[in-house]
Amino acid sequence: MTTTESAGSVESVETVETVETVDLRDAELVRNPFETFARIRERSPLARGTVPGVEPFWIVTRYEDVRTVLTDPRFVNDAANVPGGCPAHRTEQVWRARGLPPECASYLRAGVFDADGAEHRRLRGLVHPSFTAGSVGRLRPVIERIAEERVRALRDHVDEDGVVDLVAHFAYPLPVAVICELLGIPEPDRPQWREWSSYLGRGAGPGLDDALRAMVAAARELIERRRAEPDDGLVSQLAAAEGGTLDPVETVSLILNLIVAGHETTATLIGNGTAALLAHPEQLARLRADPGLLPAAVDELMRWCGPTLGALPRYAVEDVRLAGRLIRRGEAVMPILAGANHDPRVFADPGRLDVGRATAPHHDVHLGFGHGTHRCLGAVLAHEEAVVAFGALLRGYPGLALAVPPAEVRRGPNPVAWHLAAVPVRLGAPAS
Repeated sequence: MTTTESAGSVESVETVETVETVDLRDAELVRNPFETFARIRERSPLARGTVPGVEPFWIVTRYEDVRTVLTDPRFVNDAANVPGGCPAHRTEQVWRARGLPPECASYLRAGVFDADGAEHRRLRGLVHPSFTAGSVGRLRPVIERIAEERVRALRDHVDEDGVVDLVAHFAYPLPVAVICELLGIPEPDRPQWREWSSYLGRGAGPGLDDALRAMVAAARELIERRRAEPDDGLVSQLAAAEGGTLDPVETVSLILNLIVAGHETTATLIGNGTAALLAHPEQLARLRADPGLLPAAVDELMRWCGPTLGALPRYAVEDVRLAGRLIRRGEAVMPILAGANHDPRVFADPGRLDVGRATAPHHDVHLGFGHGTHRCLGAVLAHEEAVVAFGALLRGYPGLALAVPPAEVRRGPNPVAWHLAAVPVRLGAPAS
């Protein structure tokens, strides 16, 4: 999985050293990223990451270094904001390698995730009010209704062996229904948006290019529909801002950003978290005995098996000293959240799942939602959805159990988004 290369002195005071090269598509890393990144973290705080079709980039795996890259203004999200030239945009290279249609590239570059400074504040400011604690609190009855409906519907999908896939029939439908409700996407259209979003969220496979083209066209049609027939959804607000605060590409890009980020990562957290709890019966028992621990449990699951292994690469706008090495202006650095969240320098016994960890005095904050100005826009919503989802699931099925050994639960191949392809469970007797 890893190799080493000799690195010459980048400053006269530095000596020749070896740099570890990490293949982010390696089968062992995909199978067990947390332990694999832990080994890398302890061998070298800074390594070179490789992905086919993408120019190499630095990866950092220790908590303090990851926080630095996420918060230091000398690192930017958009490669075009590096003075003196535009380095290769690694995220765009990834999408091109996966079959991104060239005409859709502008929509990836125009979103809130790729913006910096004033542009980022402008775009984020347009949608942030819909994701505050107050707005999410008002949305909670909708989340609870959808979660209860999906819990009851699980019995309709049990196969002849008494097994149901929790990912396909609970973890995925719930958050896409919530984000579509928030945006104002009509209910009959939601299954199609869910299918498109899964292509983009998983980031690979046949049909990716067609899905992205279709999403762009559907977003444009929805904007025009909401301009003519406004409702209380966020798309209507964005449609009203188009031509003033937003240009047409930005409007579409924001919708795509919110659909994919608001759906895929939350669905993955619910799937990962349920599998983790079922594989740790003592922790599951604590939650059943004390449902008040659910908010803390969601934070611990974000730390222990969160959906995002690596954040978007950042680009140095000047020479920066990081992890004992000089990062040159224009070089890309990917913060590895999975390494940071299991760093024993910060978290005691980090490999242990402890649903009460976040209730301890002076506990350290995980980086599962990122940090700084680019902290996940939908963090409050995702956290609330997960709390409601786990609560509804555990109340509805006291005998819920994995249908296969934990080691046999299938994982997906995305090197920066850890997800379970399926979570086969047996529901047991429903709650009386």
